[in-house]
Amino acid sequence: METRKVQLSGGTTYTVSLPKSWAKEQGIDASSSLSLYPNGDGSLLVEPEGDRTTETLSTSVDVSTDSHNAIRQRIHALHAVGYDTVTLVDKTGHPEDNRKIVEDTVATLSGFELLEANDTRIRLQNLIDAENVDIRKSTLRLRLVMLGMHRDAVTAVLTDDETLARRVIDRDNEADKLLAMVTRHFRRALSNLQEVEKLEYTRDELFEYYYVSRQFERIADHAEKIARFTLDPEVTVPEAFAGQIDSLASASRQIVDTAADVILADTGIEGAQSALAKRDELTTDLREFDRELYTHDDPAEAYAVGLMLDSIRRTGEYGANIGRIAIQQVARECECLD
Repeated sequence: METRKVQLSGGTTYTVSLPKSWAKEQGIDASSSLSLYPNGDGSLLVEPEGDRTTETLSTSVDVSTDSHNAIRQRIHALHAVGYDTVTLVDKTGHPEDNRKIVEDTVATLSGFELLEANDTRIRLQNLIDAENVDIRKSTLRLRLVMLGMHRDAVTAVLTDDETLARRVIDRDNEADKLLAMVTRHFRRALSNLQEVEKLEYTRDELFEYYYVSRQFERIADHAEKIARFTLDPEVTVPEAFAGQIDSLASASRQIVDTAADVILADTGIEGAQSALAKRDELTTDLREFDRELYTHDDPAEAYAVGLMLDSIRRTGEYGANIGRIAIQQVARECECLD
């Protein structure tokens, strides 16, 4: 950090000198223009001016020795960190099954499209600009998807509805896709001021939406896990437990919904505090239910119900995580009195 004294120039204009070494590194001279970004926290970001509206991040990676999982992981990572153009190179020739893996992976990512493919190169291109993205609306959409999946998954298990269970499993891709988009733009906003301007949210807000979306996606994963119990012929849930399970699952979703409203609908800190208190109540109720399972006649049934209860417990915990970040958001926004 360097310190500069503000000068008054011409009686009306404040001026401050730039560090000479930084100016040289950036190619700045007496005729250069700078972009200034005032922040709500009182800071001012300074950047050499240039036309970055068409700037794209491009890379080429050699996947000739990568496994299918490694190719998937590469594509997801390159999408998440913000690349606009990705070229996958295999000088020996892309096998047909590798192309199928690339196509399937791209289908799970918002914005990425397979633009060109030949024997040795597969080119992926991002087609969605941040100006056309609303991170808050994407987070709201993910909440609807997640809550619907969780509710339907529990219903599918308790009613042995395999068709409903398969719909829940299929919807997990939608949840993953929404999180991938939120993650991508949040990561780009960390290093690109233009991205922040286009998204029209502060970095604090983008972090909070990203964090909440991450909790939503984890709950969606547990909804998928619950739904898969329906497809397992060895898993049965005693009818006598159905009412309790449904009630506990509903309580876990209420925790998530109440906490999320603080961040997504500005309902106030009381909602977050209520969510944390309800999480404690849910934990107590789940412990009592667990004790009932110890004496259940059928160990296989008790084990299956125990797995469901674990997913319900984790749902409540993810809701509590949202409640804690909601309290932090309120603290960040509060006006403290002297």
